[in-house]
Amino acid sequence: MIKNLPDDWEKKYNIGPVLMKTFVQKNLFVGICYKAVSFLNVGQTKGLGKLGPAGKNSVPFKDVWLYPIDKKFRALLKN
Repeated sequence: MIKNLPDDWEKKYNIGPVLMKTFVQKNLFVGICYKAVSFLNVGQTKGLGKLGPAGKNSVPFKDVWLYPIDKKFRALLKN
């Protein structure tokens, strides 16, 4: 999937992605499969669901994992 996604995405939306993002629910999983394919764990969510009460934890905490598709993703995202 990682190999096909950038081309498929560009064909459909006419723009190439530079990162892939996924979330892993911390109380159920640790994300070993993402680590194995070189995703980067960049932090965790705050447990604030958009439909929950303002400022209160309403959903489980999740780790945020990113996979750089383009090595120059930092420079590309700054523009």
